[in-house]
Amino acid sequence: MGSDCGPGGSQSRAVWCAHVEGWTTLHTNCDQGQRPSNQRNCFRVCDWHKDLYDWQLGAWNVCVPVSARTLWASRPFTCSGGEEGIQTREVGCILKSDGSPAEDAICEYFEPKPRLEQACLIPCPQDCVVSEYSPWTSCSKTCGTGLRNRVRSVLVPPLFGGAVCPNLTEFQSCKPGPCTGPEGMYNLRVGPWSPCALPQTRTARQVKRRKGKGQGLRERAGVKDPETRELIQKKRTRNRLNRQESPFWDIQVGYQTRDVTCVHRNGSAVGRNLCLPRDLPLTIQSCVLPKDCQVTDWAVWGPCSKTCVDPESPIGNRTRSRKVVQFPVGKGAGCTPLEESETCEPQGEGVPPCATYTWRSTEWSDCRVDPLLSQQDRRRSNLTGLCGGGLQTREIYCVQANAELLKYLNDLREKDKAGQTQRQQKPSVPPLLSITFQITASRPVENKLCKGPIPNRSQLCQIPCPIDCEVSPWGAWGPCTFENCDDQAGKKGFKLRKRQVTNEPTGGPGNCPHLVEAVPCDEPTCYNWQLVDLDQCVPDAEKPCGPGTQLVQVQCVNSNGEEVDRNLCTSYPAPEPVPCEVPCSRDCVLSDWTAWSTCSQTCSSKTIEGKQMRTRSILAYNAGEGGALCPNISALQEIRNCNEHACTVYHWQTGPWGPCTEDPSASTLNSSSGDGQGPCSMGMQTRKVICVRVNVGQVPPKKCPDGPRPSTVRPCQLPCKKDCIMTPFSDWTPCPVTCDAAGNAVKSKQSRKRLIIQLPSNGGQDCPEVLEEERDCEIAKICPGFRWKTHKWRKCQLVPWLLRKERPGAQETCGPGLQTRAVSCRQLDGTQADVSECLKFGKAMPAITQRCQLPCQDDCQLTNWSKFSSCTADCVGVRTRKRALIGRSKKKDKCKNTQMYPLSETQYCPCDKYNAQPVGNWSDCILPEGGRVESILGMKVQGDIKECGQGYRYQAMVCYDQDNRLVETSRCNSHGYIEEACIIPCPSDCKLSEWSNWSRCSKSCGSGVKVRSKWLREKPYNGGRPCPKLDHINQVLHYMNSWHVLINPSVSFSSTPMLAGYDSLLQAQVYEVVPCQSDCNQYVWVAEPWSVWKVSNVDLKENCGEGVQTRKVRCMLNTIDGPSESVEDYLCDPEEMPLGARESRLPCPEDCVLNDWGPWSRCSLPCTRTNNRVRTAYTLRSPTVGRQCPDTTDREPCSLNLNCFNYFYNITDWSTCQLSPNAVCGSGIKTRMLDCVRSDGKSVDIKFCEELNLEKRWQMNISCVVECPVNCHLSEWSAWSDCSQTCGLEGKMWRQRSVVQASQGDGRPCPSQMEQWKPCPVRPCYRWKYSPWSECRVESVVCGHGIRYRNLSCFVSDGSSNGEGSLVDEELCSSLEVAIDGDKQINLKEACTLPCPGECYLMEWSDWSSCVSVCIKGADMDFGSVQVRSRAVLAQEPENLQLCPDQAWESQPCTGGECYEYKWFSNVRLNSTRSTIWCQRSDGLNVTGGCPAMNPPVDNSSCDPPCFMPKSFCNEAGICMCEEGFTEVLSPTGQLDHCAPIPILEIPTAGDKKGDVKTSRAINPTLPTTIQPGRTGRTWYLQPYGPDGKLKMWVYGVAAGAFVLLIFIVSMIYLACSYCAKVHRSLKAQESDANGTAVWMGQNAQEMIYTCPDCQELAQSSSS
Repeated sequence: MGSDCGPGGSQSRAVWCAHVEGWTTLHTNCDQGQRPSNQRNCFRVCDWHKDLYDWQLGAWNVCVPVSARTLWASRPFTCSGGEEGIQTREVGCILKSDGSPAEDAICEYFEPKPRLEQACLIPCPQDCVVSEYSPWTSCSKTCGTGLRNRVRSVLVPPLFGGAVCPNLTEFQSCKPGPCTGPEGMYNLRVGPWSPCALPQTRTARQVKRRKGKGQGLRERAGVKDPETRELIQKKRTRNRLNRQESPFWDIQVGYQTRDVTCVHRNGSAVGRNLCLPRDLPLTIQSCVLPKDCQVTDWAVWGPCSKTCVDPESPIGNRTRSRKVVQFPVGKGAGCTPLEESETCEPQGEGVPPCATYTWRSTEWSDCRVDPLLSQQDRRRSNLTGLCGGGLQTREIYCVQANAELLKYLNDLREKDKAGQTQRQQKPSVPPLLSITFQITASRPVENKLCKGPIPNRSQLCQIPCPIDCEVSPWGAWGPCTFENCDDQAGKKGFKLRKRQVTNEPTGGPGNCPHLVEAVPCDEPTCYNWQLVDLDQCVPDAEKPCGPGTQLVQVQCVNSNGEEVDRNLCTSYPAPEPVPCEVPCSRDCVLSDWTAWSTCSQTCSSKTIEGKQMRTRSILAYNAGEGGALCPNISALQEIRNCNEHACTVYHWQTGPWGPCTEDPSASTLNSSSGDGQGPCSMGMQTRKVICVRVNVGQVPPKKCPDGPRPSTVRPCQLPCKKDCIMTPFSDWTPCPVTCDAAGNAVKSKQSRKRLIIQLPSNGGQDCPEVLEEERDCEIAKICPGFRWKTHKWRKCQLVPWLLRKERPGAQETCGPGLQTRAVSCRQLDGTQADVSECLKFGKAMPAITQRCQLPCQDDCQLTNWSKFSSCTADCVGVRTRKRALIGRSKKKDKCKNTQMYPLSETQYCPCDKYNAQPVGNWSDCILPEGGRVESILGMKVQGDIKECGQGYRYQAMVCYDQDNRLVETSRCNSHGYIEEACIIPCPSDCKLSEWSNWSRCSKSCGSGVKVRSKWLREKPYNGGRPCPKLDHINQVLHYMNSWHVLINPSVSFSSTPMLAGYDSLLQAQVYEVVPCQSDCNQYVWVAEPWSVWKVSNVDLKENCGEGVQTRKVRCMLNTIDGPSESVEDYLCDPEEMPLGARESRLPCPEDCVLNDWGPWSRCSLPCTRTNNRVRTAYTLRSPTVGRQCPDTTDREPCSLNLNCFNYFYNITDWSTCQLSPNAVCGSGIKTRMLDCVRSDGKSVDIKFCEELNLEKRWQMNISCVVECPVNCHLSEWSAWSDCSQTCGLEGKMWRQRSVVQASQGDGRPCPSQMEQWKPCPVRPCYRWKYSPWSECRVESVVCGHGIRYRNLSCFVSDGSSNGEGSLVDEELCSSLEVAIDGDKQINLKEACTLPCPGECYLMEWSDWSSCVSVCIKGADMDFGSVQVRSRAVLAQEPENLQLCPDQAWESQPCTGGECYEYKWFSNVRLNSTRSTIWCQRSDGLNVTGGCPAMNPPVDNSSCDPPCFMPKSFCNEAGICMCEEGFTEVLSPTGQLDHCAPIPILEIPTAGDKKGDVKTSRAINPTLPTTIQPGRTGRTWYLQPYGPDGKLKMWVYGVAAGAFVLLIFIVSMIYLACSYCAKVHRSLKAQESDANGTAVWMGQNAQEMIYTCPDCQELAQSSSS
């Protein structure tokens, strides 16, 4: 099969014989002659064919209407907006190399075949639209029978096969009156000038004349001296230029003629003798022979502008030019373009890559917080120590990204050019290192070379806030211990107390205050026995009561209170058993001693001693004689000394760490680093450590223990030195070439600059001071520019005498002629330049021919008028101008007649009075320049642009003369402006007071809130920084009475005890509320000992019975040393308050005495009534025989939320984002509190939950960010733009600024004014303007071909669109290019035709109509815009109407056309029942044509009586009819009574089980017909309503009949389908049928023959 790809392959398919019903049968059953082929040749497509083949798309054909492609093309078609069409094109697969066709399957392998046809829209035919008629002209004759005309113009030409334009002229005969004399019947008519031609004898005559002149010159030249000959040679050169012997100026003067005939009023020519004798007009004149422009062939293409490879824009341009050989002369064809360009790509090998540019930046400046501060914060005296979020800036500049690579490639090319081969040199190393270095210090270029977005010039940054060290409270003093237990020499020791670091500070724990304090003591020990508990008192000698002992339970602890091995305490005596006493039945009973109270002093001195106390109370009195007596009150209290050590506390005190200095012992050198990041070497820091006695000062070091002495030296990392890095100087800015009016170059300067990329630090090399240099530019020798230079006019050339000698009155040496001159191109300095330069860059070329007059002998010759003399002052004296007679005219008497030929003119000096007045609005308030503040190092400081203060606003002044013409403002002694001082108010930020101190936490146990506030001192104004909304830190800002109130949404002031009284303050303060956590043991109830029993029923003998005991209970602040000071009772938990009084029975002698009940045991969880809690007591005194002790155990059931509680953790909401006190914004921390909550909702100590080992799955701290209040930062104002108008009153200059950094957070917002304007100085608008065309002049005859003229005048205006301006002296327009609305071709005369009396002729062209869009209203379809002008016919004689020419119109495309609609309108004339109907365009213009081709509307008032019924209208026959969808209900008199809606007939369908209905309504019952006389255009139909408005009976009959008919049709369909099903089943049962049909089935064949025509659906379903 050949190659795997391309042609030569084959495809095969399976072919089998199938029955018509789909099953396979024998091949013999199918026609063998029709068997399809099962194999064919094919083209195997491979992926690489994609580059060889492609689809070729033909152009779209003309849009063909869809109706033309259908069978019903002949049916009538009503166009509405446009007609749908289809356009097709040819699409085929081709071989790219030669365009040869290929199989479509090849291209379809890679891409689907493009569509072959598409829908299009053919606009409806657009009829010609004409305007209304003009008023009738006056009668063409003053007597006899004449004609009046009225004309109209074409507004829209006929388009797309629309109706042609109607007649534009209407004629009407008129008879002013009978003629009294003979009517003139003949007139002279002048024909057009013939083409310019040369006389046959001119060339020979010129050659003969030149030969004669040449011989005479040569004869005369011999007698001249050398100087004279040189002067003659120069004169010849000038004359040669004047004769235009340059090949550019081949100007030939010829002649042209015209005919003068005598014509009859009917237009026929007659003999000239029939016309009245008069002076004949000129019939021959000089002319310039027209010559077309001739140019050379195109030069070769210039080099491609793109000389390098640029993937983004690889295409460049190249140009070629040609030169002018012959300029156009006369009416010759103009020059074709002299230059053309085409796209190109750089060719050849070794094309270097193009220079690429990218943005670079300097290093970020140091992070500074002060740009984020408000005005209030800036006024603080101390701004040091600021931290948190800040702002840093940098400068952005543009550099050439691949400068080093291009330099490297350029060096290689230069070496190749020098003949050095690559082999003779060492291999060149690509400058990768150099490129890498230059990336950081590339030469800056112009910013406009860099594309893409400019990187940010500022960014937020973070200064880490120093974390203050937080320490715990001091612990208790430890025992007196040796300084070093391993060395127990001496008898002196120290008592130590310690505290821990609870929050590690920045820089490590070395920045914390001292953590150990020491007190010297005697008899130190390293280990001691510690009392743990006392056993029960056991009487001696196994007696039941009496004196006994209590065994002591102890453990061995070290000086830190930690339990150690008991063997370490063997050297110290263990505590002895404690003596005690068990009271007997008649003894006094005392309670146990309370614990020792907190020591009253932390140390002792001569005047201060520490004391602590313990107490006990009497539980039962003794029984008179025989019992141990109760002690007196003083024996119930014990006091002992404590903290007996002296108040001489010592500790080590550290100073701050010194700077990091080089360590002499380190070997690493501190080298300079480019980026300054990372350590360069290790150094060391030192600090001072001294021993300090509290409240005294420094003492010798031996007073402090050596163990906790801090270190004085630590290692540190030295930062690297950073040298200053700068960019190289940029290239010098180009020198602008500016020239003054005289064409001399003006001095200018050029500059270059460099930027600091990295500032020096850590002792690096400093930056140079000079960042910008400036120098004078070299003055250009020649200013660029070109101008035309005109040479002397040549001699006036007359028509040859042979051609004009037969003209009456002609003279050989005088008469009208033509003169020419040469024009050359010069540079501004006068040097010769190529003519093409002036054509490209110069003004319009001056005229090279003009008419002239050679005076005859009898003519008077005068010089031109001089300029008027100057006036010494305005309104004073006169000014004159003069001229003089020339030659022989001085001697002629008729020339001396000063009335005929005045030689001087005098006029009064102009009395110019000028009036100045302001014009326009005041400008914006503009600040003086130079408001930016620069920092010391030249980096731009963020936001330091002066944006407020005193400025000036300007209003333009305008100056008018006494004729109210605009003149220069200098005439009014004004510099063009009125200045007025103005103020731009400075923005004032929101000002708040300082934060108050935090209040106490609102809860004494668990999570509460604490509050602090600020007062609002001053609102922001003039765009100042707004008051903080603080939405970004989860706080809500409420506005109450214009004051800002900041609260936490989760806190209710009325429900919070601490905040309950704050509601009245909310109107005046800003509050910040944050969660807080209170230790539940922070405040504790402290109860004093019970008082002595007060027995109510006193038994003086027994001293027992019912009694009362009282005690004081106080809420106290709890410290590590125990309760310290009393506080308010509300701070303690009222539920836990001990009883202050108790009633009980004082045991009598010999009664059992128990101690106080112990604490209740804790209920086991879960809380159920089956569980109990118990409390116990033990017997202090046993009763006598016969008496019993009460139960020593008390039980009560556990009840939920009474004495048994469940506990669970409760997590609070996140707090606000808490920042460092010195931070404004940036990174902070959010915290939340974990509460332990009892099942009754009360917060309790966290230990209750911790004891249950409840899971803590919450994160308590997360980092957060407070958005920084970045003030809006704007760029500097741009330079003032050029004036929006070069002249006039409305000129404005603008300048803009842009947002460099948008405001963020609560920063100062951007001002709304991003651009400013000020008026331009008013300058008069001078322009050249044509005067109106003169009437057509045909010299001295009545009609024929003539010329009309117009002048070019200078006008002044104020630049507004109103008014044409005022005429002024042409000198004021002398500096302007002579052009009218940009057209440099000035045309001051043109041929015209003056119709002869009685002639029918075409009018002049009308003005161009307004631009009209060819569109479909309501659809977004536009077919372009067009405008049109027309020429109507004017007739003067009724007899000549058949000789009138055809009217004419012409159109041209335009832009910006309006899409119009056309509608019929009508109204009723006054005192008439008939209406006026017209067609109106949507802009209100009445037109003819354009409205839809249908019957125009008829007013309802034309019906009698009028049609006032709803939904009725008057038809064309004057009969009242109803609108579509309504039927007429007539009155008994036959008149329309009302319009009733056509009823809707609802018929239930058999197939709808849910009773759905099908609705039918009469459709368009108003189609035109002629069936019903008297009701034309109306379709007849049955009237369902009677005269009374009710339904007629036949309607119900029709409904019933339709229902029966529907049932019958459904039944017939069912029976027919049942029969078809039976036939189908019988056919399928026959395996082979003699009459069966079989067809060949291929792989792609889908063919079926139905044997049951009525059962198509069944056959399809069975075969599938």
